[in-house]
Amino acid sequence: MSFKGKTVFITGGSRGIGKAIGIRLAQEGANIVIAAKTAEPHPALPGTIYTAAKEMEDAGGKALPVIVDIRKEELIQNAIDKTIAQFGGIDIVINNASAINLSGTEQVSMKRYDLMHSVNTRGTFLTSKLCIPHLKKSDNPHVLNLSPPLNMEVKWFQNHVAYTMAKYGMSMCVLGMHEEFKDDGIAFNALWPRTTIATAAIKNVIGDELMTMSRKPSIMGDAAFHILKRDSKTCTGNFFIDDEVLFETGLVEADLEKYAHTPGKPLMPDYFI
Repeated sequence: MSFKGKTVFITGGSRGIGKAIGIRLAQEGANIVIAAKTAEPHPALPGTIYTAAKEMEDAGGKALPVIVDIRKEELIQNAIDKTIAQFGGIDIVINNASAINLSGTEQVSMKRYDLMHSVNTRGTFLTSKLCIPHLKKSDNPHVLNLSPPLNMEVKWFQNHVAYTMAKYGMSMCVLGMHEEFKDDGIAFNALWPRTTIATAAIKNVIGDELMTMSRKPSIMGDAAFHILKRDSKTCTGNFFIDDEVLFETGLVEADLEKYAHTPGKPLMPDYFI
């Protein structure tokens, strides 16, 4: 129970990777705040903040589900206030909430463009900003953004520049904030998967076939666990890849087979890798 008494604030934690990280840390005794907007079941995306909270409590942690639209400052602040009232502080922030649209420049609507930038870049910046005063009081504060390495190859921009800018904005928060808050001992790191991850979002956006070529979200949960237990004063400013984190713990390639959605199928590299 290495995270017992630690409080983890996760945006968009009702499903997928965010939920997997929450469950993994709940297994270690953490208090998990699920700050997401899914209060009612979605026809195509299973799971709500309440079902996720039950899973995390069943895993061994404590959970606080709070309705949050990451685009609205007052709702984020309200969730933070409820977190402090219930758990007394914030030790870890997981900036997981994200929106994706892979349309080209002429095809993407400005509504979709604004959504991606409001959720991905602005939401990450704002959540971090509002949590920092509380993180400064923690003895091992971490912020982990679910965003890619800043790979400036043209191929990652040319087909979906709007999405790339929005995701890279999250990574730029890591690049700047890790240095800005180094003297406060707050770690800012990014985590990104080597392969596509079998989530409902992947299924809905790209299809079932890609699901079979993906890894389970649990690989991201395990990788996050190993990052977040490190010393925040020395582990900061990194752009981690999930399987590289696990290799550092002694796992070998064969050990990763347990994370395959469909064992034996070739894996699809994720974007930006």
